[in-house]
Amino acid sequence: MTGPLESVNVLDLGTLGPGARAVRILSDLGAAVVRIGALSGAWQLPFYAYGGMRGVRRCQVDLRSEAGRAVALDLAAVADVVVEGFRPGVADRLGVGYEAVRAVSPSVVYCSATGFGQAGPRAGWAGHDLNYLALSGFLAVGQPLEDSRPALPGATIADAAGGGMSAALAIVAALVRRARTDSGAYLDVAATDGMLGVMAMHLENHLATGADVTYGADVITGAYACYGIYECADGRFLSVAAVEPKFFANLCHALGLAELIPLQYADDEQERVRIALDAAFAGRDRDDWVDSLSGRETCVAPVLTVAEVVTDEGFRERGAFVLAEDPVRGQFRQLGPVIAGARRPAEPVLLPGQDVSDTDEVLAGVGYSSDDIDRLRRERVVR
Repeated sequence: MTGPLESVNVLDLGTLGPGARAVRILSDLGAAVVRIGALSGAWQLPFYAYGGMRGVRRCQVDLRSEAGRAVALDLAAVADVVVEGFRPGVADRLGVGYEAVRAVSPSVVYCSATGFGQAGPRAGWAGHDLNYLALSGFLAVGQPLEDSRPALPGATIADAAGGGMSAALAIVAALVRRARTDSGAYLDVAATDGMLGVMAMHLENHLATGADVTYGADVITGAYACYGIYECADGRFLSVAAVEPKFFANLCHALGLAELIPLQYADDEQERVRIALDAAFAGRDRDDWVDSLSGRETCVAPVLTVAEVVTDEGFRERGAFVLAEDPVRGQFRQLGPVIAGARRPAEPVLLPGQDVSDTDEVLAGVGYSSDDIDRLRRERVVR
């Protein structure tokens, strides 16, 4: 199966974090990706991460040398999209910034994907996903720990949703406009900006009403018992999100607690409702409750562990995981393309070794002879 971006060439200047997530989405949608890496050391991602660089060709280039910059610009000249995730100003200092690339490819879509963006008081900060979540208000509205500290989210939400998905969407939109106008674009994508979109409901509530949005302020931050996590007899958990009255009524009838129905949004009765639901769910194992409640429009779902997710029947039927093969580690499963419209790879997905590059093939594709490549390799410009 081919993807909708089949004819799009992407040059990835060795991104991590938001940029890497965006490039993976583009690759799964069919784009041909070349990733530039540094000469020394193994590739920065572990073999299992980000789809094992599935469908990506890799070329090791010394961007600090003049000859290396020339190689990178030759690759950029045939790219529709260039993605970089350096700190602000670094790409320009390396000679592969937007203006340098636009000089060789006027209609390029150039995306700088960082945590804080290219301008503003935090542009020069070092940061990671947790910092981006902290700045967006995300950590402040979750259930705190017993000592009142915000809990760690347990997933790189800002890199994936705030940054990677935002960058991929912006890139695809710019490609659509380019197809109509033949004009390129420079995209300054900040994961913290994208997280404001994730937090829109809370931010807009505060902007419009002045409400102090913290944990326990409204339905989705734990104010009401109809939206929460409950422990079952086997120590596992259920998520309950019976926000609409009809779903809460269905749940109460199924639990034999019809007397709670009129108390769903009674502020002074939430402790009573929560205690009753706690006691009810504690009476049976999690999966017994799932079997009993899932088909009765109760908005109940199990809290799965990572190990349970990868063996889940529903995800398996939707083709969420694929078989991959590493030349050293052999076969293992990995997350497959999960974006709608993405191409499904042939299985097993053959992954390159950690110390393997496609430099010869990549450079030959932009007109370098074998003698040129041998010379660059002797001069330690490429590997």
